[in-house]
Amino acid sequence: MKPASDMTPQELAEASARALWNDDSASQRLGMVLDRIAPGQATLSMTVTDAMSNGHGNCHGGYIFTLADSAFAFACNSHNQMAVAQHCSITYLIPGRIGDRLTATATETSRRGRSGLYDIRITNQDGDHVAEFRGHSRTVKGTHLPA
Repeated sequence: MKPASDMTPQELAEASARALWNDDSASQRLGMVLDRIAPGQATLSMTVTDAMSNGHGNCHGGYIFTLADSAFAFACNSHNQMAVAQHCSITYLIPGRIGDRLTATATETSRRGRSGLYDIRITNQDGDHVAEFRGHSRTVKGTHLPA
């Protein structure tokens, strides 16, 4: 593998995502798939299982939040700079249903200094808007790839 300093932004995003994915057992064990990665962007998806249902027979909001949070993590870590969540919020619009394929698409809206702002849209397999998540990131010391 070539040094991070010789990589294009897309190559850097892909390599950073591979490094992050290797240690992300939560996303992997929930059956998430990293569908797309680009600088400041990420798309992850997962199928809602019976084990993810709440007392109303819908997808528990915590699983929708987790999917969005994972997409947020991959987007804000796509620049080979370790970043963590500083603040997140979510608005649920319609329920996710058992068997739905949910997709979280994260987009970087601002990145200045150590702070980033990301919007994540969660949709179902029909394109229905399930939830909207906003994440504020903060970079910390370290990189995913050696310099």
